[in-house]
Amino acid sequence: MEGRRFRRQTRTRGQTLLPLRFTHLSNTISCWYCDLKITCFNEPIYHFGQKHSRFLRVWFTIGTGFSLSLLLGVTMVLIWESFTTSWLTRESNKLSDLFDSLLFGVNPWALRFKMSLADLGYMIVATMISVMVHEFGHAAAAASEGIQLEYIAIFLAILFPGALIAFNYELLHSKPRASSLRIYCAGIWHNAVCCAACGLALLTLPVLLSPLYTHGDGPMVTEVSPSSPLSGYLSPRDVIISLEGTKISSAIDWMEITNSLERRSMASPNFDDMKGYLTINRTYCAPKSLVENCEKISSASNRSACPVEHVAFLSIPCFDLNSHSDSTGYCLSSADAVSLKSCGIMGMSESTCICSENELCLSPVQEPGVVWAEITYRNPYNHQCNSSTSDVSEENCQKSFLYVGDAFSLAHSVRLTSYQPRFSFPFGAYIPDLLEKTCVWTFQVSLALALLNSLPVYCLDGESIFEASSSYFTVFSSRRRRLLVRVYFFWGSVITCLVFVRTLFIKF
Repeated sequence: MEGRRFRRQTRTRGQTLLPLRFTHLSNTISCWYCDLKITCFNEPIYHFGQKHSRFLRVWFTIGTGFSLSLLLGVTMVLIWESFTTSWLTRESNKLSDLFDSLLFGVNPWALRFKMSLADLGYMIVATMISVMVHEFGHAAAAASEGIQLEYIAIFLAILFPGALIAFNYELLHSKPRASSLRIYCAGIWHNAVCCAACGLALLTLPVLLSPLYTHGDGPMVTEVSPSSPLSGYLSPRDVIISLEGTKISSAIDWMEITNSLERRSMASPNFDDMKGYLTINRTYCAPKSLVENCEKISSASNRSACPVEHVAFLSIPCFDLNSHSDSTGYCLSSADAVSLKSCGIMGMSESTCICSENELCLSPVQEPGVVWAEITYRNPYNHQCNSSTSDVSEENCQKSFLYVGDAFSLAHSVRLTSYQPRFSFPFGAYIPDLLEKTCVWTFQVSLALALLNSLPVYCLDGESIFEASSSYFTVFSSRRRRLLVRVYFFWGSVITCLVFVRTLFIKF
């Protein structure tokens, strides 16, 4: 949350927000508001701004153009949403979802799920960095215009944290309008530059860390949740080799493939139309003795009749290709099924079917939202794998297992990093992930802060920017300009509140 820097109430001539020189600053504490005022940075920032004033004015002039363009773009998006969005329903469009995710710094749909303590820590650090960059922009711009800070304040209003800087109000408004705009737009501009810096850091991080880490050789597990369905198979420092037969090079590949598996599982055909072949592309040779002891269901579409941890299977003709499977389904444990050998591939011929006459070829029925994914992994830090002897078993280094469950748990119950340390040293596996996550979170939060302060609402930078820029609308009289500003911020505040209400309450 970003605080207002200047109060707009009418003042008597000569009255200022704060006196030019102060002998003591008192912090404010009340039931709903408290702040901490800091003055130790006033002189260093002022001297920095004066020393580099020529460069900083050019720098913040560029930022003024960027901020005004962003303010116009955000306004157009809000106008578009006001005409196209159903405010009281869950319906939305891609532009609305993108704007909401950028404005909140994270995808609002992700807020429905539990955020880990690590994610909360990254968010707090990213917020501190983004706010400091934002406020330094305002302070440096003011110093380059010859305006000294009175104080920097960190506050907590009810439950919302924020920060602000205070200048001399009269001295600020004695400056040209262009100078005021440079100061007002500096925070948004610095947040945009911070986003660019984080993006550049993410692109160059593999090169910078290459002496100590490899990148793109497979994602390495850094943490597995105890409640994760993968906890019995994967452990920290394991490296994922492939997922469902597709080679995995990075953590991004892992997310893309799991998302693809989820879309595929949700797009399954109608179960009432399934005749055995329209099943998951997996087949198992099950002994007839095992099948005879299994619970049978009258229709494979009635998969809910199977006990917990059991899956409905259909038999596929293996030796008589002209025959079709009947509607009888079999309830088998997925753990028992995955231990069986495969019949072959779908559309097989008699010569490629490897099931014996005492076995049935079974294929599991696809359930919406349930994925069957084979995961292959290895542990490169196992001393047996690093051994130079020739009798090292391959299975000690590379293993596979079959995951059966929902795609979201598969994607998010394990933490991966795309970097593998070349040498073993304490916390070596976590340093790249720490740097990468810090850059990603700072990018998201800084972008959200820039967009938030570009909104046409009261009490944020957008109000000060539009008020200062409205003086350039000389085609209107002073009275009409004031009316335009009031109407702009009233409707902007109403639409923005509706966006927040819809995103936080209705969409969920």
